[in-house]
Amino acid sequence: MKIIPLYDRIVLIPEKAVDKTASGIMLPEMAQEKSQIAEVVSVGEGGSLDGKDSKIQVKIGDKVLYTKFAGTEIKLDGKDYVIVRQTDILAVLN
Repeated sequence: MKIIPLYDRIVLIPEKAVDKTASGIMLPEMAQEKSQIAEVVSVGEGGSLDGKDSKIQVKIGDKVLYTKFAGTEIKLDGKDYVIVRQTDILAVLN
């Protein structure tokens, strides 16, 4: 099944959380911090939002940094996704 976002929404696949510290200590799942880095897998068409035209600034395949508590997390066909608004994306990573 394919997710097609509407308006200024963007579908991301977040990177896996770090499960080991720099010194090699394994972290239990509850202690792992959620990653804020993700790959863009689908984008909306933009459009008018709150009276302003919204042009999509990212493209499929971009690695992005998004805000910590942004979006809606879903699991579909065994994969984890996050759907965010474009304004929740802080930067594109090179």
